[in-house]
Amino acid sequence: MLTRRNLIIAAVAIFVLWFGAILALHFGQIHHDRLPYDLSAEYPVGKPFKPGEVYASMLAAIVDHELHSGFGWRPNDLFFWGPHLMADNNANRQLGIIMAVRETSRVFKDSLTKVSSNQFDNNLVIADTDFRNDATRWALPSPERKYEDGVVHLRMYVAGLRANPQTSRELNQRAVELVRLFQIWTDLLGDAHSMLYRTVQDDGSPVHTWDCDDYFYHAQGYAHVMFYMMQALQREYATTLADDPVLKKLFDDTLEALGQAAVMKPIVILNGSPDGIFANHRRNLDAYISEARQKMYSIREEVERSPL
Repeated sequence: MLTRRNLIIAAVAIFVLWFGAILALHFGQIHHDRLPYDLSAEYPVGKPFKPGEVYASMLAAIVDHELHSGFGWRPNDLFFWGPHLMADNNANRQLGIIMAVRETSRVFKDSLTKVSSNQFDNNLVIADTDFRNDATRWALPSPERKYEDGVVHLRMYVAGLRANPQTSRELNQRAVELVRLFQIWTDLLGDAHSMLYRTVQDDGSPVHTWDCDDYFYHAQGYAHVMFYMMQALQREYATTLADDPVLKKLFDDTLEALGQAAVMKPIVILNGSPDGIFANHRRNLDAYISEARQKMYSIREEVERSPL
């Protein structure tokens, strides 16, 4: 027979387990949010590489990390681990990551490695198609299988660059080709800004406090991809940046803002009012998102002003 004392002990035990799970997920997420890919070790300064190697390798590393670290791919998991309940933060972050990966991959295929009437690179076509699989589908096909295949084909693209004779199309290193990529990225950051500022849902219902973390982490997923891909761009376009100090400074400033946005991890996402005593974490994240977006507009203007 349950006594009051036993009920209290059970309630305390449940609370401790629940709070412990929250802390474990919180600190696990902090660790997971940092991509363990050492660009300087893989592509040391001064070591020659084929144009496109760094870009494709970094994009593959981003997706591979989401598939094989932590709890793996979350958005299609069971209810308790999917994007709707307790472990929803990384799930929503991964939804943002895959959306940014899709657009970054598409521009790579459509613009950065293709000139005029040349054919598309076949490995990039397959990778781009793979990354467009439904992120929440459980099977037939599962996103894990398709995204893994996309990573394989990005690495096959890199192998094709190194082959003799070369079988992959090199990245075009004229900075003017970057305009399309930064246009897509600023559009994504505009979407992030809208999510971080919205007060009503699409159906007209208010945005509740428990909705805010979904928007926060989805927007952060965009920043994560752009932060690491801009590091790859710095290496791919190192000569161009060295010749244009204004462009180099804009790259550095953008990376600083994206780097802050990519790793913000409050233990609880608060939705305080502008003049309240509690934080509004969506607005805090948006400060970095908006700064990066504005710097990207300036990058586009600088590239269009003096294309190299």
